[in-house]
Amino acid sequence: MSINDPSIPGALPPEGTARRPKRGGLLKELVLVVVAALVLSVLVKTFLFRAFVIPSQSMEETLLVGDRVFVNLLVPGPFDLERGDVVVFKDDQQWLEPTNNPPAGPIADALTFLGLRADDSTQHLVKRVIGMPGDTVECGEDGQLKVNGVVLHEGYLKSGVKPSEVTFKAVVPEGKIWVMGDNRSNSADSRSHSAKQSGFIDIASVEGRADIIAWPLHRIGGVQNSGDTFKDVQDRPAHEYDPTEQDVSREPVESMAP
Repeated sequence: MSINDPSIPGALPPEGTARRPKRGGLLKELVLVVVAALVLSVLVKTFLFRAFVIPSQSMEETLLVGDRVFVNLLVPGPFDLERGDVVVFKDDQQWLEPTNNPPAGPIADALTFLGLRADDSTQHLVKRVIGMPGDTVECGEDGQLKVNGVVLHEGYLKSGVKPSEVTFKAVVPEGKIWVMGDNRSNSADSRSHSAKQSGFIDIASVEGRADIIAWPLHRIGGVQNSGDTFKDVQDRPAHEYDPTEQDVSREPVESMAP
């Protein structure tokens, strides 16, 4: 007898005869793959990245209207926030007008939960961090933007745009940041909201750092960082917020007037 004789217990099947996979086994594997992908998506969305859509022109030309960005949820905490970071933050200070978004529907809600669709349930803004706690951010009549006395050379600004068209001086308190758009002439940022917490944003309101442009396809890549813009800026100790210590005046820069 041949060892391939099927009449012998434990014998190998005849040569050229392939074992047919069980349909139940394939279905089980497919379900496991789908469940694993969903779990991974939820974990990524919850702990690593989240999608947002750029709604305005305030960050041109770094970010354009309609760009879909992935935000790194590990900044701030466990990784530190830094000057020059482009951040997405919740509109806790009501910089934006209230909106009444219609219900997105169960499918859209599911995609949002999985991190595959941008979350529009809460209003958010995107700006660049210019001042960290303890920093003095100012712009004088010469139109130069300074942090702790160091003049910034901002290569990320939109072409032809000045650092600021108004004078101001702000000392960033503990637990807060000073933010500005890269399109300074079309950005309602910290300079424009002196009546609301002197224009400061709570670090606790920061959702994360915008790291990747994921859509449209021709713009896929990393978000432009600040390079060496802040390399000479020295840290200073921060103090609790005191509105009486803030210069809330915002005057046009004469040298930059048309």
